[in-house]
Amino acid sequence: MEAEAAAGSEKPARAGNPAEAEEPAGAEALAGAEVLAGAGELADAEVPTGSEEPARAGNPAEAEKPAGAEKPAGAEEPANPGQQAKAGEPAEAGEPVGAGEPVGAGEPVGAGEPVGAGEPVGAGEPVGAGEPVGAGEPVGAEGAAGAEGAEGREPVGAEETATAAAAEPVGAEEAGVPEKSAGDGETAAGEEPAESAPGVGSVKEVPESPAAADTPVPETEGAVERSAADSPSEQPGHADDESPEHPSLKARVAYVRAWRGRHPGVARGVWWAVTLLSLVLVIGALLLPNRMAALQVNRFVRLPGEAIIGAAVMLALPRRPRIALAALGGAVLGALTVLNLLDIGFMEYLGRDFNLVLDWGLLNDAQSYLADTLGGTTAVAAAIGVVLLVVLVITVTALATVRLSNILVRDTRMATRGTLIAGTAWITCSVLGFQYAGIPVASDRVANRLQSEARQVRDTIRDEAAFGKETRSDTFGNTPADQLVPDLRGKDMIFTFIESYGRSAIEDPIMAPGVDATLQARTEALAKAGFHAKSGWLTSATYGGSSWLGHSTTLSGLWVDNQQRYRTVMASDHLSLTKVFKKTGAWDTVGVMPGVQKGWPEAKYYGLDKVYNAFQMGYQGPKFSWSTMPDQYALEAFQQLEHSKERDKPLMSEIILTSSHQPWAPIPKMVGWDELGDGSIFDGIEAAGNKASDVIADSTKSKEEYGKSIQYSVTALTEWLERYGSDDTVLVFLGDHQPISRVSGQNASRDVPISIVAKDPKVLDKIASWNWTDGLRPAHNAPVWKMSSFRDRFLTAYGSTKHPKKG
Repeated sequence: MEAEAAAGSEKPARAGNPAEAEEPAGAEALAGAEVLAGAGELADAEVPTGSEEPARAGNPAEAEKPAGAEKPAGAEEPANPGQQAKAGEPAEAGEPVGAGEPVGAGEPVGAGEPVGAGEPVGAGEPVGAGEPVGAGEPVGAEGAAGAEGAEGREPVGAEETATAAAAEPVGAEEAGVPEKSAGDGETAAGEEPAESAPGVGSVKEVPESPAAADTPVPETEGAVERSAADSPSEQPGHADDESPEHPSLKARVAYVRAWRGRHPGVARGVWWAVTLLSLVLVIGALLLPNRMAALQVNRFVRLPGEAIIGAAVMLALPRRPRIALAALGGAVLGALTVLNLLDIGFMEYLGRDFNLVLDWGLLNDAQSYLADTLGGTTAVAAAIGVVLLVVLVITVTALATVRLSNILVRDTRMATRGTLIAGTAWITCSVLGFQYAGIPVASDRVANRLQSEARQVRDTIRDEAAFGKETRSDTFGNTPADQLVPDLRGKDMIFTFIESYGRSAIEDPIMAPGVDATLQARTEALAKAGFHAKSGWLTSATYGGSSWLGHSTTLSGLWVDNQQRYRTVMASDHLSLTKVFKKTGAWDTVGVMPGVQKGWPEAKYYGLDKVYNAFQMGYQGPKFSWSTMPDQYALEAFQQLEHSKERDKPLMSEIILTSSHQPWAPIPKMVGWDELGDGSIFDGIEAAGNKASDVIADSTKSKEEYGKSIQYSVTALTEWLERYGSDDTVLVFLGDHQPISRVSGQNASRDVPISIVAKDPKVLDKIASWNWTDGLRPAHNAPVWKMSSFRDRFLTAYGSTKHPKKG
């Protein structure tokens, strides 16, 4: 009986076997296959495509010799004397097929050659243990005929293999290999069986081959089975100490890496998603502005020239330099993104850009502010989060740039054409000035930013030397002590800064009604007590924060607008306004600093004999967010510790009030001056106040609460003056800077109000030429001076003689 060799032909069922015979290997899989005969067989037999071979006597199926039969190729008895070698038979004995090398159709396989465990045969995809090999399908690790390369195992020769049916699939049982070696349904490497090759139908269970059933298994074959089963190290895909139930780490990694083959649709989707995200990240970083108001769509639809230049460079470089340069460029781009975000934050809070040289120390102050406002745990978590975010932005941007460069060089011809087109478009848009929504389409944002940062670093370095020379020059540096402020002799002088007291508090529609009403009421109350005031405007050197810059600018007469200048001034002998009073020898000097919670060496520059910090005023009440104590308590402590004492000299005091510091929640309330005690009375007030987190998130609420805090501070200060002031008391109070832009508004001025209050009319008469407004509220059109000019104007007004000191 002759069986058809064509793929898909049906074989008659074996007598007594309920299962139908499976489909033989298709003719396409055998086309052109050259088969070399083993020892004792006819050599150089070639099976043409679709050729029919005579069936073995008594076997209804075509005779086909399985690859790698476990019998020596040099068997003395030929399998079928005079018969041609079957397609798929091994030809040369003793040459193993290397692991990982698929045995393709048409390639000769030596008789008895072991196919490496788990290595694909034919189509290149392994088939699980015990699974049949359909037409054109590869042979799996366990199902491959003669799949054994272990030492000491002999392949089956031609005599045993000749008994197999011509197109009969080879299963685990027929090949003499244990049915399972890595668990049911799994290969030895712990991977799932691969799918059939394209164009092959589903594989059914292989019926027992009549030829295999009639052929006895030699003793050597059984010994090989036992040896393989007893030695896990010999099993393909396993480590020496690995059991079939616990695959090795290498096998697990290989399994994970092979997920693309198991899920090609998902893999394609992930590839496109990651590529798109990389493109968005890189283009977004190239176009990201450094202003919150500029974060609009029109900023991100521009054509970045830097991307075009980068693409051209990537296309021109070899692989390794290209990857290195792409990673470096991506890291720089990520760092610029971080700097842009810092600029946005600094502009919102301090009204200026982040200084790459000077401002790193302010990040520590920001963490301290968060700890005082929202708690230590939140501050630590925020710090860790920021660090991780910075690392993530730089790393991801670098990886995205490398990915895009790799995609770019896949088709250099297409990429070069696209780069030339984009470059031409950029030049055209730049020359013709094309715009979209008022923004130029051609962008060179990164180039400009790099130039700006380089210029800022250069100017910062140059400014240090120039400002150092400026501090050595002083209009009153050589003025004798007896010629300094002679018109204020015998007066108790108090210089007070109110935190964040700015023009917006007086003129903003939301805050002004309450603040203006308070200023008017307190002006009238002071007038009843015999005090009168004049007020004007000063333009602060800082905005939103860094109060010490405002303090030092006012008192030094120098423009101190950054940390480097501040350090330079503090280390100089430039005469501060407070130190003037110490230099005369006619005043005792003291500082009240409730916001200072650590050592404060600046006391020497300001000429203060003694300084009271947050821990030296006996306060036992609660903190009000960042503020360590209410202003009312700090003023009462000053009264009890210094101002009320009898002394031979008048007192010059510098007081820094803190209750109006952001986030303006909770805010203290006025209590009876005789009820202050140790401050415990504020426990209930603090507990009933607003939460900082509720106020920070709401701009309108922030404005309302800020206005209330200014009302509180002004009321506490003027009530103290009304209660404890004398005929010789002179109070100078002002704001140090405007509040942050969330409260003061975008593009707000840096102006702060300043007032001088005294009972002695001669004190105010000395400044009549200043044209300041009567009362505590300066008029909108009152004179505006730079804050750095106040010291010299004040000293001159009160009789100081100029004796310049040259630098």
